[in-house]
Amino acid sequence: MTGKNEKPAVETAPEPEQISGDAVANYLRRHPDFFNDRLDLLSEMSAPSRWTGNGVVDMQRYLADRRLGEIDDLRNCAQEVIEISRSNMSVQTRTHASVLALMSATDMGQLLRVVSEDLPLLLDVDVVILGLEPSAGEINVTQAVTPEVLPLPEGGVDGILGADENVCLLRDLEEAKEYGEMLFGAASRLVRSAVLVRLRAGSGVADGILALGSRGDTFSPGQGTELAGFLARTLELCLYRLAEPPG
Repeated sequence: MTGKNEKPAVETAPEPEQISGDAVANYLRRHPDFFNDRLDLLSEMSAPSRWTGNGVVDMQRYLADRRLGEIDDLRNCAQEVIEISRSNMSVQTRTHASVLALMSATDMGQLLRVVSEDLPLLLDVDVVILGLEPSAGEINVTQAVTPEVLPLPEGGVDGILGADENVCLLRDLEEAKEYGEMLFGAASRLVRSAVLVRLRAGSGVADGILALGSRGDTFSPGQGTELAGFLARTLELCLYRLAEPPG
């Protein structure tokens, strides 16, 4: 037994201090940016479906709007990827069809008609121009079919593209009006955007340019040029294969 004034042998630990809701509210008022770096806490909180009163924020509505915004962003991103993939697949398919058409030509006349007549349809552009500098070797490309070839002055390719450039993308032909008129002639009024690719067919064949023009904003700086380069390399091989020494 213990006396009336004696303490128990084991003391009970005091309960931890309870933080009141008012204290939390006062803290948040003093630190309005508390949730800026703790957005994950909001998703763990529960809130009434609707709060009313001046200066009161509907937290549940905020969370719902935030989730809906994230879903919309993901949906837009997915749709953009799908559209870009479809566009790239379409351009790739058109380029492959154009390459096959070039390779199917059995003589120079047929090849140049494919360039001027078939490629615009296959590539979904408005005009395709093949320009060549004067032939300075033992092989002549233009002697039999000059109407399908745009004659360029000697050094004209470097003058248009620059000595160190192989591809040029033009968003607005008005910015390079003198080159547009040189390459597209009367069609320069129709063409708005274009891609110009250097041609080096090989020893004995003149350098040239393959120019694709569109009345829309099909081409613009920053786009990938791999497929245009692939098409130009194929045309180079076909020009070299089908060119004949002048008789």
